[in-house]
Amino acid sequence: MKQFTSVYDVENIDELLKTALEIKANPFAQQEVGKNKTVGLIFFNPSLRTRLSSIKAAYNLGANAWVLNAGADSWTLEMADGTVMNGDSQEHIKEAIQVMSAYCDVLGVRTFPKLVDRDEDYNEIMFNKVKELSSVPVVSLESATLHPLQSFADLITIAEKTGYTPGTKPEKKVKVVMTWAPHPRRLPQAVPNSFAQWFSKVDWVDFTVVQPKGYELDPKFTDGATIAYDQDEALKDADFVYAKNWSSYENYGQPNDGDKDWEVTMDKMNLTNNGKFMHCLPVRRNVVVSDEVLDSDRSIVIDEATNRIFSAQTVFHEILKNK
Repeated sequence: MKQFTSVYDVENIDELLKTALEIKANPFAQQEVGKNKTVGLIFFNPSLRTRLSSIKAAYNLGANAWVLNAGADSWTLEMADGTVMNGDSQEHIKEAIQVMSAYCDVLGVRTFPKLVDRDEDYNEIMFNKVKELSSVPVVSLESATLHPLQSFADLITIAEKTGYTPGTKPEKKVKVVMTWAPHPRRLPQAVPNSFAQWFSKVDWVDFTVVQPKGYELDPKFTDGATIAYDQDEALKDADFVYAKNWSSYENYGQPNDGDKDWEVTMDKMNLTNNGKFMHCLPVRRNVVVSDEVLDSDRSIVIDEATNRIFSAQTVFHEILKNK
């Protein structure tokens, strides 16, 4: 693996999943891979799970790790080319990324969309600039449009809960439904885009995306998925319910917090095949999902968060083993 920015950097999803399950079963067995190596982590926006799980993943591999909160822990960075830097920014990203990549063997980067200009966000201008400037392999810790480490952790979680063995074909496909949910703020499409991109390509999953009209994701991410608009109908017989809010792609960045009926309640979960509730966290209780669901044994959100360690550890392992 030369980089990890989307599912397209994965040669074989089942093989990567098999490696992740093996690493989780014995997380300290591969410490020679990380010995005398360093994982660098740059965050352009806040993080809890991604930051801590990535550090833990590096330590499990026997590697060192450093973390930089861009702007807060560093000079204010200038992003634009050709700028006359006589204002507040003190260092250009051109020098900063080249320097930081000299201090590590793999560079994890988290960027975020502005949700103003769709072309700017979907062209991944900031993330691609980091990739171009880095002298070491880059791992996406979330970008403007994708969050592959989260989706990989979700895949590990579903495989564990169903007892799926990589390389086999189950008699019946697992039904996974990703449902839009309400939220008081406008949120990016990175997590749902990525989840759709991954699960549309998993051949043992029957995958559905359900959302209100006008909240369809970019079709390039949902190719192969069933698209639905009736939440109750979509949830019938689901084995897993993945709830997430996202702002509009069509009317870019526009929020919709008025559809309270889309909150995942126990009544909604009872439409499923005793399905499990999933969310990437953080989650707004009694907005996205009810306390009753989140505090029940139907919720596996902590399992997902735990598996963030092993999705990151597997990716770092695959990159560092050849360095």
